[in-house]
Amino acid sequence: MLINILLFAVGLLMLIKGGDWFVDGASSIARRFKLPELLIGATVVSIGTTLPEVMVSVQGAMAGSGGMAYGNAVGSIICNTSLIAALTIAIKPGKVERRSLLMPVSFFFLAAAFYMTVAYTTQQFSRLVGIILLATFVVYMVLTFLQMKKTPAKELDGYDSVEAELFDAEPDTKQSPMIKDVLFLIVGAALIAVGARLLVSNGTAIAEELGVPDTVIALTFVALGTSLPELVTAITALLKGHGALSLGNIIGANLFNLVLVGGASMAISPFAVPGESQLMGVPSSLVMDLPVMLGVMLIMTVPALIRGKLSRVQGIVLLGVYAAFCTVQFVM
Repeated sequence: MLINILLFAVGLLMLIKGGDWFVDGASSIARRFKLPELLIGATVVSIGTTLPEVMVSVQGAMAGSGGMAYGNAVGSIICNTSLIAALTIAIKPGKVERRSLLMPVSFFFLAAAFYMTVAYTTQQFSRLVGIILLATFVVYMVLTFLQMKKTPAKELDGYDSVEAELFDAEPDTKQSPMIKDVLFLIVGAALIAVGARLLVSNGTAIAEELGVPDTVIALTFVALGTSLPELVTAITALLKGHGALSLGNIIGANLFNLVLVGGASMAISPFAVPGESQLMGVPSSLVMDLPVMLGVMLIMTVPALIRGKLSRVQGIVLLGVYAAFCTVQFVM
């Protein structure tokens, strides 16, 4: 049991460092080819910070642990929103750029509607569902790229400096060697892959030892662990006085959790909606997990889109929801 816990912790550390190096390498390569800084932040960085969830969920699905794949994707969205974003909002609420949030928010709720419809009507995530979600990811990436290409250069300048601060990007005049960027990319991806395997295998072993369903472990501990890159980004943004900007990164990561993490898991190894935990004879994932996922995103995004700013009350409410969610998971 102790060895499992230690290996679980090692897996988390490998995921965090691997994601960090992957983002550094990918961002540097993207800049080398003169891609807009905003495009890098909205795509490469978001994908990089979501890679731990991708690897954990895919490996969980391949190992026959559909509960791990499902719980990690849904749990990461809940954790990103009601813990990470909530902390940022509660500590330092601020204004948000409504126009930049509109597309990722729209895509998220479109994907969530499809995801939840399939879950409630069939209780089975087929390979076709996974392919549709992955196709949604591709469409989002293409539209984001086109949107960024149309953005005037002067609108990118201000964001460039912020992104450089948040992700410690080196200016072009001090660009690192190409071989170093590629090495960071490869080593980062390898650490993520190995860390994910350690996390899944030992997380499952701990769950079995404690008699806790895989889904509960995935919705709480694994989801929190794989969301640490987003947490680091949010804290960095807050310390540098750009707390509101982390909202866009988190919404992007949440979208990727549905369409990329969920889609890849289903396409590789289809699985059913977990039914280990029941509430009133219905899988708790349908009664609690999916409604909470949708609810916290509504609490965070709708007021921001309407008012153009965040309030401390939103953050406090979201933190309360997360505390209640985790408590219920372990007392069911």
